[in-house]
Amino acid sequence: MDAKDLHEKTPDQLRDELGNLKKEAFNLRFQKANGTMENTARMRTVRRDAARVKTVLNQIAAQAAAE
Repeated sequence: MDAKDLHEKTPDQLRDELGNLKKEAFNLRFQKANGTMENTARMRTVRRDAARVKTVLNQIAAQAAAE
């Protein structure tokens, strides 16, 4: 997921995306605990994607506050 793609989305869409990423991260943690995780690198990408979404949301909020 690129930050460019995230800047094109609305804040509501970004919040939905963040919720989906958090659910996926939870499921991946559960799989790791059970020992059924197949793609361990997915955990890292999900965490980073969630951070990107949060960053874009904060940038949008800062722009709104500045105006």
